[in-house]
Amino acid sequence: MAENGTDCDQRRIGMIKEQHNGSFTDSSLLNERKRRDREERLNIVLWRQPLVTLQYFFLETLINLKEWTIKLWHRRSVLVSLLLILAVLTATYYVEGTHQQYVRYMEKKFFWCAYWVGLGILSSVGLGTGLHTFLLYLGPHIASVTLAAYECNSVNFPEPPYPDQIICPDEEVEGSISLWAIISKVRLEACMWGAGTAIGELPPYFMARAARLSGAEPDDEEYQEFEEMLEHAETAQDFASRAKLAVQNLVQKVGFFGILACASIPNPLFDLAGITCGHFLVPFWTFFGATLIGKAVIKMHIQKLFVIITFSKHIVEQMVSLIGAVPRVGPSLQKPFREYLEAQRLKLHHKQDGGAPQGENWLSWMFEKLVIAMVCYFILSIINSMAQSYAKRLQQKMYSEEKTK
Repeated sequence: MAENGTDCDQRRIGMIKEQHNGSFTDSSLLNERKRRDREERLNIVLWRQPLVTLQYFFLETLINLKEWTIKLWHRRSVLVSLLLILAVLTATYYVEGTHQQYVRYMEKKFFWCAYWVGLGILSSVGLGTGLHTFLLYLGPHIASVTLAAYECNSVNFPEPPYPDQIICPDEEVEGSISLWAIISKVRLEACMWGAGTAIGELPPYFMARAARLSGAEPDDEEYQEFEEMLEHAETAQDFASRAKLAVQNLVQKVGFFGILACASIPNPLFDLAGITCGHFLVPFWTFFGATLIGKAVIKMHIQKLFVIITFSKHIVEQMVSLIGAVPRVGPSLQKPFREYLEAQRLKLHHKQDGGAPQGENWLSWMFEKLVIAMVCYFILSIINSMAQSYAKRLQQKMYSEEKTK
């Protein structure tokens, strides 16, 4: 009897081991398959598979349009209300009256703010990549206003949106321009851009929150990396993993002020903060309020101060002098910088009724081409990301069909 009982126990232990080994093998095969599928998706780009990429992009666009149409139909009462408000605003815009001066003022302000909010959203949301609009648009804008303020000794040139070029006012102002005056001049644009970046951080939060509430396993690489990081939190050794864990612990334990601290400094890991807040069901206004204050107020003032101080008159002159001190290539590099600064000064004192200064500096030509190249790359990255998203749909459909068999 004892021997028979021992044999039964051994068989049961063997069966348990086989089941465990089988599930482990299945899990390993599944992870390997997912890794191959991910690599296959990453190869769907315009410069490798142009026809397939364009086909998948158009199909994904049609699917998104269908999904948005269905969502709008389910919220048709809200849509009708918005259309009624739009009709009232349109009538107010076109009907003549004394209110038109206020309408024109509000129109100018609205489009100026919407422009910078849109650039901020593009900087943090790009379907897998962002357009670095601070370096391409906001930073140069603050720099041009700073140079104009020091050259004109005033900030009384036209308020935003500026004409094609900033013109110094006719009256001469005595004294020196203050740092606070320049900060106030660019505050609206900077805060709107910061608000746009805060809005762009919402998708990771909503994705993680929806996954936690539904209990479903999302097929999102960032969220899967986040869950793997939580599982292996105690064994993390490399710097990147420890930095991610530090952000996650700060947000989870400190709450509002932890999110505020992460949003107030240039932080490439802030997407992780959004995923953490969504995963642990942090209230929306706690997350968005802290993000908005951090990015649109604190962080933007830090970035503004850095650009304004960097492009103040005496520092720019010192930088040009230091360029000339570089052996061999210094003088040749110094010349175009001096010509560019001189051309900018002439533009600031040039009146609109006269002829424009002729000639174009190669630095401005290079910057224009850089902006065009960055925008083209951003558009290509969106096409590639949407094509890869459609490929992911096909792979998910294949997985679901295999499960039902």
